[in-house]
Amino acid sequence: MSRSERTPRQIADAYVADLVELQPELATALGYREHDHRMPDFSAAGRAAVADTSRAALAELRTFLDRTDEPLDPVERRCARLLSERLNASLALHDTGEDLRAMNNLNSPVQTVRSIFLTTPAETISDWTVIARRLAAVPDAVRGYQDSLREGASQDLYAGPSQVTAVVAQLRSWVGANHGESWYHEFVAAGPAEVADALAEAADQAATALDGLRAWLERDYAPGAANTADTVGEERYARFARQSTGSDLNLAEAYTWGLEEVRRIEAEMRSEVERVLPGASAMQAMAHLSEHGDAVHGEDAIRQWLQQLMDEVIAAFDGTHVDLAPPVRVVEARIAPPGGAAAPYYTRPSLDFSRPGRTWLPTMGETRFPLWNLVSTWYHEGVPGHHLQLAQWTYLSDQLSVYQAGVGSVSATTEGWALYAERLMDELGWLDSPGARMGYLDAQLMRAVRVVVDIGMHLGLEVPADIAAELGVAGHSTWTPKLARRYFGNRSGRTAEFLDSELVRYLGVPGQAISYKLGERAWLSGRAAAEATHGDQFDLKAWHMGALSLGALGLDDLVEELTALPADR
Repeated sequence: MSRSERTPRQIADAYVADLVELQPELATALGYREHDHRMPDFSAAGRAAVADTSRAALAELRTFLDRTDEPLDPVERRCARLLSERLNASLALHDTGEDLRAMNNLNSPVQTVRSIFLTTPAETISDWTVIARRLAAVPDAVRGYQDSLREGASQDLYAGPSQVTAVVAQLRSWVGANHGESWYHEFVAAGPAEVADALAEAADQAATALDGLRAWLERDYAPGAANTADTVGEERYARFARQSTGSDLNLAEAYTWGLEEVRRIEAEMRSEVERVLPGASAMQAMAHLSEHGDAVHGEDAIRQWLQQLMDEVIAAFDGTHVDLAPPVRVVEARIAPPGGAAAPYYTRPSLDFSRPGRTWLPTMGETRFPLWNLVSTWYHEGVPGHHLQLAQWTYLSDQLSVYQAGVGSVSATTEGWALYAERLMDELGWLDSPGARMGYLDAQLMRAVRVVVDIGMHLGLEVPADIAAELGVAGHSTWTPKLARRYFGNRSGRTAEFLDSELVRYLGVPGQAISYKLGERAWLSGRAAAEATHGDQFDLKAWHMGALSLGALGLDDLVEELTALPADR
Protein backbone atom coordinates (compact mmCIF):
# COMPACT_ATOMS: atom_id res chain seq x y z
CA MET A 1 0.00 0.00 0.00
CA SER A 2 1.36 3.41 -0.96
CA ARG A 3 1.61 6.22 1.56
CA SER A 4 -1.16 8.09 -0.23
CA GLU A 5 -3.61 5.24 0.49
CA ARG A 6 -2.93 4.75 4.22
CA THR A 7 -5.69 5.39 6.74
CA PRO A 8 -5.08 7.18 10.08
CA ARG A 9 -4.61 3.86 11.90
CA GLN A 10 -2.15 2.67 9.27
CA ILE A 11 -0.29 5.98 9.44
CA ALA A 12 -0.18 5.69 13.22
CA ASP A 13 1.18 2.15 13.19
CA ALA A 14 3.71 3.03 10.49
CA TYR A 15 4.81 5.85 12.78
CA VAL A 16 5.21 3.37 15.66
CA ALA A 17 7.28 1.10 13.39
CA ASP A 18 9.59 4.03 12.65
CA LEU A 19 9.65 5.07 16.29
CA VAL A 20 10.79 1.72 17.66
CA GLU A 21 13.85 1.96 15.41
CA LEU A 22 14.73 5.25 17.11
CA GLN A 23 13.56 4.41 20.63
CA PRO A 24 14.57 0.86 21.64
CA GLU A 25 13.10 1.40 25.12
CA LEU A 26 9.71 1.67 23.43
CA ALA A 27 10.43 -1.42 21.34
CA THR A 28 11.21 -3.44 24.48
CA ALA A 29 8.14 -2.13 26.28
CA LEU A 30 5.98 -3.23 23.37
CA GLY A 31 7.70 -6.62 23.15
CA TYR A 32 9.63 -6.15 19.89
CA ARG A 33 12.60 -8.32 20.81
CA GLU A 34 14.90 -7.42 17.91
CA HIS A 35 15.89 -4.17 19.64
CA ASP A 36 16.56 -5.58 23.11
CA HIS A 37 20.34 -5.20 22.77
CA ARG A 38 20.20 -1.46 22.06
CA MET A 39 20.04 1.65 24.24
CA PRO A 40 18.26 4.89 23.32
CA ASP A 41 20.03 7.78 21.58
CA PHE A 42 19.49 10.69 23.96
CA SER A 43 21.70 13.07 22.01
CA ALA A 44 20.32 16.22 20.38
CA ALA A 45 20.64 14.47 17.01
CA GLY A 46 18.68 11.48 18.33
CA ARG A 47 15.91 13.73 19.60
CA ALA A 48 15.84 15.59 16.29
CA ALA A 49 15.43 12.32 14.41
CA VAL A 50 12.35 11.50 16.48
CA ALA A 51 10.96 14.97 15.80
CA ASP A 52 11.53 14.58 12.05
CA THR A 53 9.68 11.26 12.12
CA SER A 54 6.80 12.91 13.97
CA ARG A 55 6.63 15.73 11.42
CA ALA A 56 6.54 13.26 8.54
CA ALA A 57 3.65 11.31 10.12
CA LEU A 58 1.78 14.52 10.84
CA ALA A 59 2.21 15.72 7.25
CA GLU A 60 0.90 12.40 5.90
CA LEU A 61 -2.10 12.56 8.22
CA ARG A 62 -2.91 16.11 7.13
CA THR A 63 -2.74 15.07 3.48
CA PHE A 64 -5.13 12.20 4.14
CA LEU A 65 -7.61 14.41 6.00
CA ASP A 66 -7.43 17.14 3.35
CA ARG A 67 -8.44 14.76 0.56
CA THR A 68 -11.05 12.76 2.52
CA ASP A 69 -14.66 13.90 2.18
CA GLU A 70 -16.44 10.89 3.69
CA PRO A 71 -16.88 10.65 7.49
CA LEU A 72 -14.38 8.31 9.10
CA ASP A 73 -15.47 5.30 11.11
CA PRO A 74 -15.22 5.94 14.87
CA VAL A 75 -11.92 4.15 15.45
CA GLU A 76 -10.23 5.91 12.52
CA ARG A 77 -11.67 9.25 13.60
CA ARG A 78 -10.41 8.84 17.16
CA CYS A 79 -7.01 7.74 15.91
CA ALA A 80 -6.69 10.75 13.60
CA ARG A 81 -7.62 13.15 16.40
CA LEU A 82 -5.22 11.47 18.84
CA LEU A 83 -2.27 11.30 16.46
CA SER A 84 -2.63 14.91 15.40
CA GLU A 85 -2.95 16.22 18.95
CA ARG A 86 -0.16 14.08 20.39
CA LEU A 87 2.37 14.88 17.67
CA ASN A 88 1.66 18.60 17.82
CA ALA A 89 1.98 18.56 21.61
CA SER A 90 5.31 16.72 21.57
CA LEU A 91 6.72 18.87 18.78
CA ALA A 92 5.79 22.03 20.71
CA LEU A 93 8.04 20.83 23.54
CA HIS A 94 10.85 19.71 21.24
CA ASP A 95 10.83 22.93 19.23
CA THR A 96 11.25 25.02 22.37
CA GLY A 97 14.28 23.06 23.58
CA GLU A 98 12.74 21.01 26.38
CA ASP A 99 14.60 17.90 25.14
CA LEU A 100 17.86 19.69 25.93
CA ARG A 101 17.06 20.01 29.63
CA ALA A 102 15.06 16.85 30.20
CA MET A 103 15.80 15.90 33.79
CA ASN A 104 13.56 14.92 36.68
CA ASN A 105 13.32 12.34 39.46
CA LEU A 106 10.68 10.19 37.75
CA ASN A 107 10.83 9.58 34.00
CA SER A 108 13.73 11.36 32.32
CA PRO A 109 16.60 9.68 30.41
CA VAL A 110 18.46 9.12 33.68
CA GLN A 111 15.74 6.77 34.90
CA THR A 112 15.43 5.08 31.51
CA VAL A 113 19.02 3.82 31.58
CA ARG A 114 18.01 1.72 34.57
CA SER A 115 14.29 1.02 34.09
CA ILE A 116 14.84 -0.35 30.58
CA PHE A 117 16.42 -3.43 32.16
CA LEU A 118 13.28 -4.11 34.21
CA THR A 119 11.32 -4.76 31.00
CA THR A 120 14.08 -6.56 29.09
CA PRO A 121 13.40 -10.34 29.04
CA ALA A 122 15.72 -12.20 31.42
CA GLU A 123 14.68 -15.85 31.31
CA THR A 124 17.29 -17.69 29.23
CA ILE A 125 21.03 -17.65 28.65
CA SER A 126 20.30 -16.00 25.32
CA ASP A 127 18.29 -13.28 27.07
CA TRP A 128 21.15 -12.56 29.45
CA THR A 129 23.60 -12.41 26.56
CA VAL A 130 21.42 -9.71 25.04
CA ILE A 131 21.29 -7.91 28.40
CA ALA A 132 25.09 -7.90 28.51
CA ARG A 133 25.13 -6.21 25.10
CA ARG A 134 22.56 -3.63 26.23
CA LEU A 135 24.52 -2.94 29.42
CA ALA A 136 27.66 -2.41 27.37
CA ALA A 137 25.76 0.21 25.37
CA VAL A 138 24.88 2.27 28.47
CA PRO A 139 28.04 4.45 28.27
CA ASP A 140 27.13 5.63 24.75
CA ALA A 141 23.58 6.42 25.88
CA VAL A 142 24.93 8.38 28.84
CA ARG A 143 27.34 10.30 26.60
CA GLY A 144 24.50 11.19 24.24
CA TYR A 145 22.40 12.44 27.14
CA GLN A 146 25.31 14.43 28.53
CA ASP A 147 25.90 15.99 25.10
CA SER A 148 22.26 17.07 24.87
CA LEU A 149 22.45 18.65 28.33
CA ARG A 150 25.67 20.39 27.31
CA GLU A 151 23.96 21.73 24.18
CA GLY A 152 21.08 22.96 26.33
CA ALA A 153 23.49 24.69 28.69
CA SER A 154 25.11 26.48 25.74
CA GLN A 155 21.65 27.94 25.01
CA ASP A 156 21.04 28.72 28.70
CA LEU A 157 18.44 25.96 28.84
CA TYR A 158 19.02 24.23 32.17
CA ALA A 159 16.98 21.85 34.27
CA GLY A 160 15.89 23.28 37.61
CA PRO A 161 18.32 22.97 40.53
CA SER A 162 15.98 20.70 42.50
CA GLN A 163 16.02 18.22 39.62
CA VAL A 164 19.80 18.24 39.43
CA THR A 165 20.06 17.63 43.17
CA ALA A 166 17.53 14.80 43.04
CA VAL A 167 19.13 13.09 40.04
CA VAL A 168 22.62 13.35 41.52
CA ALA A 169 21.29 11.66 44.67
CA GLN A 170 19.65 8.93 42.59
CA LEU A 171 22.84 8.32 40.64
CA ARG A 172 24.88 8.14 43.81
CA SER A 173 22.42 5.58 45.21
CA TRP A 174 22.48 3.45 42.06
CA VAL A 175 26.26 3.46 41.66
CA GLY A 176 26.96 2.67 45.31
CA ALA A 177 29.86 3.58 47.52
CA ASN A 178 32.23 0.85 46.34
CA HIS A 179 33.11 -0.55 42.95
CA GLY A 180 31.08 -3.63 42.19
CA GLU A 181 28.17 -2.70 44.46
CA SER A 182 26.05 -0.75 41.97
CA TRP A 183 22.43 -1.51 41.14
CA TYR A 184 23.68 -2.95 37.83
CA HIS A 185 25.92 -5.43 39.65
CA GLU A 186 23.00 -6.49 41.84
CA PHE A 187 20.85 -6.88 38.76
CA VAL A 188 23.29 -9.09 36.83
CA ALA A 189 23.95 -11.27 39.88
CA ALA A 190 20.77 -13.14 38.93
CA GLY A 191 22.23 -14.04 35.53
CA PRO A 192 23.50 -17.49 34.55
CA ALA A 193 27.09 -18.55 35.17
CA GLU A 194 27.67 -19.02 31.43
CA VAL A 195 27.65 -15.26 30.83
CA ALA A 196 28.63 -14.05 34.31
CA ASP A 197 31.95 -12.55 33.17
CA ALA A 198 30.38 -10.62 30.29
CA LEU A 199 27.60 -9.37 32.56
CA ALA A 200 30.02 -8.25 35.29
CA GLU A 201 32.19 -6.40 32.78
CA ALA A 202 29.17 -4.68 31.24
CA ALA A 203 27.84 -3.77 34.70
CA ASP A 204 31.23 -2.19 35.46
CA GLN A 205 30.97 -0.11 32.30
CA ALA A 206 27.41 1.01 33.04
CA ALA A 207 28.16 1.94 36.64
CA THR A 208 31.32 3.81 35.64
CA ALA A 209 29.37 5.79 33.03
CA LEU A 210 26.68 6.79 35.50
CA ASP A 211 29.24 7.76 38.11
CA GLY A 212 30.91 9.93 35.48
CA LEU A 213 27.57 11.56 34.70
CA ARG A 214 27.03 12.22 38.41
CA ALA A 215 30.44 13.85 38.75
CA TRP A 216 29.88 16.01 35.66
CA LEU A 217 26.46 17.13 36.88
CA GLU A 218 27.89 18.15 40.24
CA ARG A 219 31.04 19.78 38.89
CA ASP A 220 30.00 21.37 35.60
CA TYR A 221 26.24 21.44 35.20
CA ALA A 222 24.93 22.29 38.67
CA PRO A 223 26.58 25.75 38.89
CA GLY A 224 24.75 26.91 35.76
CA ALA A 225 21.49 25.29 36.84
CA ALA A 226 21.72 27.06 40.22
CA ASN A 227 20.64 30.29 38.52
CA THR A 228 17.59 28.64 36.92
CA ALA A 229 14.14 28.80 38.52
CA ASP A 230 12.63 25.50 39.59
CA THR A 231 9.25 26.73 38.36
CA VAL A 232 8.59 27.14 34.64
CA GLY A 233 6.16 30.03 34.18
CA GLU A 234 2.82 30.15 32.37
CA GLU A 235 4.00 29.75 28.76
CA ARG A 236 6.10 26.64 29.35
CA TYR A 237 3.54 25.26 31.80
CA ALA A 238 0.75 25.45 29.21
CA ARG A 239 2.80 23.35 26.78
CA PHE A 240 3.59 20.74 29.42
CA ALA A 241 -0.04 20.68 30.59
CA ARG A 242 -1.24 19.98 27.04
CA GLN A 243 1.22 17.08 26.84
CA SER A 244 -0.32 15.58 30.00
CA THR A 245 -3.98 16.35 29.37
CA GLY A 246 -4.55 16.61 25.62
CA SER A 247 -6.25 19.96 26.09
CA ASP A 248 -5.53 23.69 26.13
CA LEU A 249 -6.75 24.18 29.66
CA ASN A 250 -8.26 27.19 31.31
CA LEU A 251 -5.64 27.14 34.06
CA ALA A 252 -7.37 29.79 36.19
CA GLU A 253 -10.57 27.72 36.20
CA ALA A 254 -8.67 24.53 37.01
CA TYR A 255 -6.86 26.25 39.90
CA THR A 256 -10.12 27.60 41.37
CA TRP A 257 -11.79 24.20 40.99
CA GLY A 258 -8.80 22.55 42.68
CA LEU A 259 -9.20 24.83 45.72
CA GLU A 260 -12.89 23.96 45.90
CA GLU A 261 -12.13 20.26 45.61
CA VAL A 262 -9.61 20.45 48.45
CA ARG A 263 -12.23 22.02 50.69
CA ARG A 264 -14.88 19.45 49.70
CA ILE A 265 -12.62 16.48 50.45
CA GLU A 266 -11.41 17.98 53.73
CA ALA A 267 -15.03 18.25 54.86
CA GLU A 268 -15.61 14.60 53.96
CA MET A 269 -12.45 13.60 55.83
CA ARG A 270 -13.68 15.29 58.99
CA SER A 271 -16.63 12.91 59.03
CA GLU A 272 -14.40 9.91 58.41
CA VAL A 273 -12.05 10.89 61.23
CA GLU A 274 -14.86 10.24 63.72
CA ARG A 275 -14.89 6.59 62.62
CA VAL A 276 -11.13 6.27 63.12
CA LEU A 277 -10.32 8.36 66.19
CA PRO A 278 -13.22 10.45 67.51
CA GLY A 279 -12.29 14.01 68.40
CA ALA A 280 -8.96 13.89 66.59
CA SER A 281 -7.73 15.89 63.62
CA ALA A 282 -7.28 14.24 60.24
CA MET A 283 -3.50 14.22 60.71
CA GLN A 284 -3.84 12.62 64.14
CA ALA A 285 -6.21 9.99 62.77
CA MET A 286 -3.82 9.08 59.96
CA ALA A 287 -0.86 8.95 62.35
CA HIS A 288 -2.94 6.65 64.57
CA LEU A 289 -3.65 4.34 61.62
CA SER A 290 0.03 4.27 60.67
CA GLU A 291 1.07 3.34 64.19
CA HIS A 292 -1.80 1.15 65.39
CA GLY A 293 -3.66 0.02 62.28
CA ASP A 294 -3.19 -3.22 60.38
CA ALA A 295 0.27 -3.64 58.88
CA VAL A 296 2.33 -6.23 57.03
CA HIS A 297 5.98 -6.89 57.86
CA GLY A 298 8.59 -7.66 55.21
CA GLU A 299 8.94 -6.93 51.50
CA ASP A 300 7.92 -10.37 50.31
CA ALA A 301 4.93 -10.43 52.63
CA ILE A 302 3.63 -7.08 51.37
CA ARG A 303 4.19 -8.14 47.77
CA GLN A 304 2.08 -11.26 48.39
CA TRP A 305 -0.59 -9.21 50.15
CA LEU A 306 -0.87 -6.79 47.22
CA GLN A 307 -0.99 -9.70 44.77
CA GLN A 308 -3.84 -11.29 46.69
CA LEU A 309 -5.69 -7.99 46.81
CA MET A 310 -5.60 -7.66 43.01
CA ASP A 311 -6.46 -11.32 42.43
CA GLU A 312 -9.54 -10.97 44.65
CA VAL A 313 -10.78 -7.92 42.73
CA ILE A 314 -10.30 -9.63 39.37
CA ALA A 315 -12.27 -12.65 40.56
CA ALA A 316 -15.10 -10.46 41.86
CA PHE A 317 -15.24 -8.03 38.93
CA ASP A 318 -14.91 -10.37 35.96
CA GLY A 319 -18.38 -11.05 34.60
CA THR A 320 -19.98 -8.68 37.09
CA HIS A 321 -18.64 -5.18 36.41
CA VAL A 322 -16.41 -5.97 33.41
CA ASP A 323 -15.73 -8.85 31.02
CA LEU A 324 -12.04 -9.72 30.94
CA ALA A 325 -10.11 -11.69 28.35
CA PRO A 326 -7.77 -14.31 29.87
CA PRO A 327 -4.55 -12.29 29.34
CA VAL A 328 -6.06 -9.28 31.09
CA ARG A 329 -6.80 -11.36 34.19
CA VAL A 330 -3.06 -11.65 34.93
CA VAL A 331 -1.26 -8.89 36.84
CA GLU A 332 1.84 -9.12 39.01
CA ALA A 333 2.78 -7.23 42.18
CA ARG A 334 6.48 -6.34 42.34
CA ILE A 335 8.80 -4.46 44.70
CA ALA A 336 10.40 -1.47 42.95
CA PRO A 337 14.20 -1.31 42.83
CA PRO A 338 15.66 1.11 45.39
CA GLY A 339 16.78 4.62 44.57
CA GLY A 340 13.78 5.80 42.56
CA ALA A 341 10.90 8.16 43.27
CA ALA A 342 8.64 7.36 46.23
CA ALA A 343 5.35 6.91 44.36
CA PRO A 344 4.04 3.44 43.40
CA TYR A 345 3.58 2.84 39.68
CA TYR A 346 2.37 0.42 37.02
CA THR A 347 4.08 -0.94 33.90
CA ARG A 348 1.86 -2.15 31.10
CA PRO A 349 2.14 -5.58 29.45
CA SER A 350 3.97 -6.29 26.22
CA LEU A 351 1.79 -6.58 23.13
CA ASP A 352 1.87 -10.38 23.25
CA PHE A 353 1.39 -10.47 27.06
CA SER A 354 4.60 -12.48 27.49
CA ARG A 355 5.40 -9.80 30.05
CA PRO A 356 2.22 -9.13 32.08
CA GLY A 357 1.12 -5.85 33.57
CA ARG A 358 2.94 -5.14 36.85
CA THR A 359 2.46 -2.90 39.85
CA TRP A 360 5.56 -1.65 41.68
CA LEU A 361 5.87 -0.64 45.34
CA PRO A 362 8.88 1.50 46.33
CA THR A 363 9.65 0.48 49.90
CA MET A 364 11.98 3.42 50.65
CA GLY A 365 13.95 1.21 53.03
CA GLU A 366 10.90 0.38 55.16
CA THR A 367 10.07 -3.14 56.35
CA ARG A 368 6.72 -2.41 58.04
CA PHE A 369 3.86 -1.46 55.75
CA PRO A 370 0.64 0.04 57.19
CA LEU A 371 -2.29 -1.02 55.03
CA TRP A 372 -4.69 1.87 55.48
CA ASN A 373 -3.19 3.91 52.64
CA LEU A 374 -2.25 1.03 50.34
CA VAL A 375 -5.70 -0.42 49.60
CA SER A 376 -7.09 2.35 47.38
CA THR A 377 -3.62 2.95 45.94
CA TRP A 378 -3.58 -0.61 44.60
CA TYR A 379 -7.09 -0.23 43.25
CA HIS A 380 -5.58 2.75 41.39
CA GLU A 381 -2.34 1.16 40.19
CA GLY A 382 -3.66 -2.34 39.61
CA VAL A 383 -7.29 -3.45 39.51
CA PRO A 384 -9.67 -1.95 38.52
CA GLY A 385 -7.34 0.96 37.75
CA HIS A 386 -4.37 1.15 35.42
CA HIS A 387 -4.18 -2.56 34.74
CA LEU A 388 -7.73 -3.02 33.50
CA GLN A 389 -7.53 -0.03 31.18
CA LEU A 390 -4.03 -0.45 29.78
CA ALA A 391 -4.15 -4.24 29.52
CA GLN A 392 -7.52 -4.00 27.77
CA TRP A 393 -6.05 -1.51 25.29
CA THR A 394 -3.19 -3.92 24.68
CA TYR A 395 -5.62 -6.79 24.14
CA LEU A 396 -7.48 -4.70 21.56
CA SER A 397 -4.38 -3.34 19.81
CA ASP A 398 -5.25 -5.18 16.58
CA GLN A 399 -8.71 -3.60 16.53
CA LEU A 400 -7.44 -0.16 17.45
CA SER A 401 -3.84 0.54 16.52
CA VAL A 402 -0.65 0.06 18.50
CA TYR A 403 -0.54 3.83 18.80
CA GLN A 404 -4.02 4.06 20.33
CA ALA A 405 -3.29 1.07 22.56
CA GLY A 406 -0.51 2.78 24.45
CA VAL A 407 2.15 4.70 22.55
CA GLY A 408 -0.12 7.74 22.29
CA SER A 409 -1.64 7.51 25.75
CA VAL A 410 -2.54 10.71 27.61
CA SER A 411 -1.90 10.99 31.34
CA ALA A 412 -5.25 12.63 32.10
CA THR A 413 -7.15 9.75 30.50
CA THR A 414 -5.16 6.98 32.18
CA GLU A 415 -4.76 8.64 35.59
CA GLY A 416 -8.33 9.90 35.41
CA TRP A 417 -9.59 6.34 34.91
CA ALA A 418 -7.44 5.15 37.82
CA LEU A 419 -8.97 7.79 40.12
CA TYR A 420 -12.41 6.88 38.80
CA ALA A 421 -11.58 3.26 39.68
CA GLU A 422 -10.81 4.22 43.28
CA ARG A 423 -14.11 6.09 43.49
CA LEU A 424 -15.93 3.12 41.95
CA MET A 425 -14.55 0.84 44.66
CA ASP A 426 -15.83 3.29 47.26
CA GLU A 427 -19.26 3.34 45.57
CA LEU A 428 -19.35 -0.46 45.57
CA GLY A 429 -18.49 -0.72 49.27
CA TRP A 430 -14.96 -2.09 48.97
CA LEU A 431 -13.62 0.71 51.18
CA ASP A 432 -15.99 0.10 54.07
CA SER A 433 -13.34 -0.11 56.79
CA PRO A 434 -12.47 3.26 58.38
CA GLY A 435 -8.78 2.86 57.62
CA ALA A 436 -9.19 2.00 53.95
CA ARG A 437 -11.65 4.81 53.36
CA MET A 438 -9.36 7.26 55.17
CA GLY A 439 -6.58 6.17 52.85
CA TYR A 440 -8.84 6.74 49.85
CA LEU A 441 -9.74 10.26 51.01
CA ASP A 442 -6.09 11.02 51.80
CA ALA A 443 -5.18 9.98 48.24
CA GLN A 444 -8.07 12.03 46.81
CA LEU A 445 -6.96 15.04 48.82
CA MET A 446 -3.38 14.65 47.63
CA ARG A 447 -4.53 14.71 43.99
CA ALA A 448 -6.63 17.84 44.63
CA VAL A 449 -3.73 19.52 46.41
CA ARG A 450 -1.64 18.74 43.33
CA VAL A 451 -3.93 20.87 41.17
CA VAL A 452 -3.55 23.81 43.56
CA VAL A 453 0.19 23.69 44.14
CA ASP A 454 1.26 22.61 40.66
CA ILE A 455 -0.58 25.43 38.90
CA GLY A 456 -0.06 27.84 41.79
CA MET A 457 3.70 27.60 42.11
CA HIS A 458 4.56 27.26 38.40
CA LEU A 459 2.40 30.25 37.49
CA GLY A 460 3.22 32.22 40.66
CA LEU A 461 -0.44 32.72 41.55
CA GLU A 462 -1.58 34.50 44.67
CA VAL A 463 -2.16 32.35 47.76
CA PRO A 464 -5.79 32.66 48.95
CA ALA A 465 -6.13 34.72 52.13
CA ASP A 466 -7.26 31.82 54.35
CA ILE A 467 -4.36 29.65 53.20
CA ALA A 468 -1.89 32.52 53.61
CA ALA A 469 -3.06 32.89 57.22
CA GLU A 470 -2.70 29.15 57.76
CA LEU A 471 0.84 29.20 56.37
CA GLY A 472 1.80 32.32 58.33
CA VAL A 473 2.63 34.52 55.36
CA ALA A 474 1.49 37.99 54.41
CA GLY A 475 -1.59 38.61 52.33
CA HIS A 476 -1.05 38.76 48.56
CA SER A 477 1.88 36.31 48.83
CA THR A 478 2.42 34.12 45.80
CA TRP A 479 2.92 30.37 45.75
CA THR A 480 6.50 29.11 46.02
CA PRO A 481 7.81 25.54 46.26
CA LYS A 482 8.47 26.12 49.97
CA LEU A 483 4.88 27.22 50.62
CA ALA A 484 3.54 24.41 48.43
CA ARG A 485 5.46 21.84 50.49
CA ARG A 486 4.13 23.28 53.75
CA TYR A 487 0.55 23.35 52.46
CA PHE A 488 0.92 19.78 51.18
CA GLY A 489 2.41 18.59 54.46
CA ASN A 490 -0.52 20.04 56.41
CA ARG A 491 -2.91 17.87 54.39
CA SER A 492 -1.29 14.50 53.94
CA GLY A 493 -0.69 11.45 56.07
CA ARG A 494 2.29 10.42 53.93
CA THR A 495 5.87 10.42 55.18
CA ALA A 496 8.08 13.51 54.86
CA GLU A 497 10.33 11.59 52.46
CA PHE A 498 7.37 10.83 50.21
CA LEU A 499 6.15 14.43 50.27
CA ASP A 500 9.61 15.78 49.47
CA SER A 501 9.92 13.38 46.54
CA GLU A 502 6.46 14.36 45.31
CA LEU A 503 7.22 18.08 45.34
CA VAL A 504 10.43 17.55 43.37
CA ARG A 505 8.37 15.50 40.93
CA TYR A 506 5.86 18.34 40.44
CA LEU A 507 8.68 20.78 39.77
CA GLY A 508 10.34 18.42 37.31
CA VAL A 509 7.25 17.26 35.38
CA PRO A 510 5.07 20.39 35.20
CA GLY A 511 1.42 19.87 34.36
CA GLN A 512 1.41 16.12 34.95
CA ALA A 513 0.28 16.32 38.57
CA ILE A 514 -2.96 18.06 37.60
CA SER A 515 -3.92 15.36 35.12
CA TYR A 516 -5.25 13.00 37.82
CA LYS A 517 -8.13 15.05 39.19
CA LEU A 518 -8.90 16.82 35.93
CA GLY A 519 -9.00 13.42 34.24
CA GLU A 520 -11.27 12.01 36.94
CA ARG A 521 -13.57 15.02 36.50
CA ALA A 522 -13.86 14.22 32.79
CA TRP A 523 -14.59 10.51 33.44
CA LEU A 524 -17.30 11.37 35.96
CA SER A 525 -18.81 13.95 33.61
CA GLY A 526 -18.83 11.42 30.78
CA ARG A 527 -20.54 8.77 32.89
CA ALA A 528 -23.14 11.23 34.19
CA ALA A 529 -23.91 12.38 30.66
CA ALA A 530 -24.21 8.78 29.42
CA GLU A 531 -26.58 7.95 32.31
CA ALA A 532 -28.70 10.97 31.43
CA THR A 533 -28.75 9.96 27.77
CA HIS A 534 -29.73 6.32 28.36
CA GLY A 535 -31.93 6.73 31.42
CA ASP A 536 -33.25 3.43 32.76
CA GLN A 537 -31.50 1.56 29.96
CA PHE A 538 -28.05 2.63 31.14
CA ASP A 539 -25.93 -0.42 32.02
CA LEU A 540 -22.77 0.32 33.97
CA LYS A 541 -20.98 -2.87 32.96
CA ALA A 542 -21.62 -2.20 29.27
CA TRP A 543 -20.47 1.38 29.71
CA HIS A 544 -17.29 0.28 31.48
CA MET A 545 -16.39 -2.11 28.67
CA GLY A 546 -17.11 0.50 26.02
CA ALA A 547 -15.06 3.07 27.90
CA LEU A 548 -12.16 0.66 28.44
CA SER A 549 -12.14 -0.17 24.74
CA LEU A 550 -11.87 3.37 23.33
CA GLY A 551 -8.09 3.48 23.39
CA ALA A 552 -6.11 6.60 24.17
CA LEU A 553 -7.85 9.98 24.05
CA GLY A 554 -7.13 13.52 25.20
CA LEU A 555 -9.46 15.54 27.41
CA ASP A 556 -10.64 17.54 24.40
CA ASP A 557 -12.41 14.37 23.21
CA LEU A 558 -12.93 12.17 26.27
CA VAL A 559 -16.25 13.45 27.65
CA GLU A 560 -17.89 13.49 24.23
CA GLU A 561 -16.75 9.93 23.46
CA LEU A 562 -17.84 8.63 26.88
CA THR A 563 -21.23 10.27 26.50
CA ALA A 564 -21.80 8.73 23.08
CA LEU A 565 -21.05 5.15 24.13
CA PRO A 566 -23.90 2.70 23.46
CA ALA A 567 -24.02 1.80 27.14
CA ASP A 568 -27.37 0.05 27.26
CA ARG A 569 -28.54 -3.52 27.67
